[in-house]
Amino acid sequence: MTALPVTLGLDLGTSGVKAVALDRQGQVVAEAGRSYPLLTPRPGWTEQRPGDWADATLAALADLSGQLGELGAVPLALGLSGQMHGAVFLDACGEVIRPAPLWNDQRTDAAVEEIERRVPRADLIARTGNRAVTGFQLPKLVWLREAEPQNFARTRHVLLPKDYLGFLLTGEMATEPSDASGVGALNLARKDWDEDVLGALGLSPDLFPEVVNSWDIVGGLKAQVAARTGLPARLPVVAGGGDNAAAGVALGLTSQRPEVGSVSLGTSGVLFVPLEGPTPDPGGRVHLFAHADGGYNLLGVTLACAGALQWLRDKLAPEVGFDALLTEAAGVPDGADGVTFLPYLAGERSPHMRGDLRGAWTGLSLAHGRGHLTRALLEGTACALRDAFDVMRPLSGVTSLLATGGGARSDLWLGLVSGALGLPVKRTDREPGAADGAAILAMPAAGLFPGLSGALQALGPRPGATVPPLPTHRARQQHREAFGRLYGPPRDA
Repeated sequence: MTALPVTLGLDLGTSGVKAVALDRQGQVVAEAGRSYPLLTPRPGWTEQRPGDWADATLAALADLSGQLGELGAVPLALGLSGQMHGAVFLDACGEVIRPAPLWNDQRTDAAVEEIERRVPRADLIARTGNRAVTGFQLPKLVWLREAEPQNFARTRHVLLPKDYLGFLLTGEMATEPSDASGVGALNLARKDWDEDVLGALGLSPDLFPEVVNSWDIVGGLKAQVAARTGLPARLPVVAGGGDNAAAGVALGLTSQRPEVGSVSLGTSGVLFVPLEGPTPDPGGRVHLFAHADGGYNLLGVTLACAGALQWLRDKLAPEVGFDALLTEAAGVPDGADGVTFLPYLAGERSPHMRGDLRGAWTGLSLAHGRGHLTRALLEGTACALRDAFDVMRPLSGVTSLLATGGGARSDLWLGLVSGALGLPVKRTDREPGAADGAAILAMPAAGLFPGLSGALQALGPRPGATVPPLPTHRARQQHREAFGRLYGPPRDA
């Protein structure tokens, strides 16, 4: 029997790690996963133990290896992906010093203020593509210096979550631009650490790993890891990409075709728009990151999207299924008969960058029922995405979007998003994730494609029919008015 060549992809998520094996056609031939706990030792703090990541990763890879053995598949390379912005602090021996603060950790308000006192916001955005953000890695390092000076004194290296996995697997420290641009200290034009920014903060660039291309090999699988997982020793490990960039790779989104972006209706709502060059929003209201294909991308994030619908169902209608809620909402007209929902259940990222915003229904009367509440919620999330897209539109050439995430199964929700954004939205024939993108990023190193561009052209999912847009004019008008009544005009970010 002829051996089946495959590449492996690892995605280190917030709730668990996923490992997949893809064949040359981009089809998943095996997959495995493990979960691990989320630590919340104080209000606003979210942490995880890198040791838990390590145990889960090795177990998932061992499971995957066993499946590949049964299939007669031969792994040729392994790519990495993972949650962005987290901080793994290591001592001189490479040992973990403390649990890793995560992307949604909010302990760094004072550190953000310190960064922007020392580096003017306009200069920071011009250099790194972003303002200082509480979730980014750089403020976590500044926080460690002030809050835990004994731990900071021991720190010799700081790694992003997926790059810690790379170190675990190979013994080598490296990162790549798509994840590194979420640190807050990467010069996007040069795709290397900005010594002026770090110098202004009294930090050494030596704390951070070397920046390589997303498709570069960072090392080979260590013998002890191979023995524990059953994978080949010296298996090439490829740098990979941050989770959003890797998911974009899996969808075939490339800076060479900047007219096609994506919208994800997951727990959060995410707009991903490729760019050929580093063009930031001067106010830093949306993120500018390096893309894993060598180009760039804009990222707009509303923090409560499908998570808001989950909250409504869990708290107000636990006995009702999602399909029933959506059917009720479909019978309500644009503007939900005057009911408006502001979806800021967890504060808001793009474009407001305000953790103090909160959710609200307004315009309620005795004539309204559950269907109005649900319709207003769907419209509110679509309007929040429109707020972010209003910033992104003049910076990009995007003309259509591919839809992903659990909310994308709803024609109603996608139609509202399409109507709010004024863009055609299409589903795809399959919905690959970040682990798939990591495996695709490993394919050039495996020799399955001569370069990443060939893999992207060959393996992207096929777009389906365009979802008919639905009117949102009244909902958008109500959204603006309700925001103004509660929070005043949007603040300059």
